[in-house]
Amino acid sequence: MRRAAQVFPAKVKIVILFALVCSGFAGIAQGQTIQPVLSEYRGQASGRFELTNDSFYPLNVVLEAKSFAVSEDGEITYGPLDSDIHVKFSATSFRIPPKQSLSVAYQATASKLPAWFVVYAGMTGLPVRTSSGMNIQVLLPHTVYLLPKKDASKNELKIVNASFDTATQVVSLDLASESDCFARVLATEVRAGKKKMEAEGFPIYPHKHRRLDVPWKEDGVPDLAVFTLRNFKIEAPITTQTP
Repeated sequence: MRRAAQVFPAKVKIVILFALVCSGFAGIAQGQTIQPVLSEYRGQASGRFELTNDSFYPLNVVLEAKSFAVSEDGEITYGPLDSDIHVKFSATSFRIPPKQSLSVAYQATASKLPAWFVVYAGMTGLPVRTSSGMNIQVLLPHTVYLLPKKDASKNELKIVNASFDTATQVVSLDLASESDCFARVLATEVRAGKKKMEAEGFPIYPHKHRRLDVPWKEDGVPDLAVFTLRNFKIEAPITTQTP
């Protein structure tokens, strides 16, 4: 079964711990936050994000920008920053005192739009180690999209599959882009009359598909799929598949 669509919450506390962290360590690490988690710009970016150290210990921070790709099922892979993307920070390494926040400014450009990357803030200095003696590093992400003036239009996006499996009670959806531009689905719904199930939004990348599964937990059989974007909606009837 494919993964349901996911979006980032307004504030992410912990993304990755570069160690096997037991529950006692996680309690110490959860006080570190970054916000906003996601920013979109038209053309070049001139933005900032804020890092908060809510622990009782000073933390060292190192910033690193990385490129990423998203599969049709929503899996993310990371790699070195694309050579077409240029990012400049007000600082790339610094120290945040206990119970304080620090704002980081940045500028970003790309030779071709749309473009996207993630900034990871790696925090170290927590007074805990794993059983093997490794230091714990907390990685917090700030994702940036550099977009052209226009998003993908309605006629460039197609629902190529909307089907309901009566055995698994899951609606499988496949949204395809035929555009050179980026688009963002704000909400996903599957409906049966006045009843509906909702899924989170997701980005749709140029000339890519996005597949997701929406569990159906209402009575009846869903018959309509609806994707809500910034300026329009896309709808398609849901077909029913029986074993």
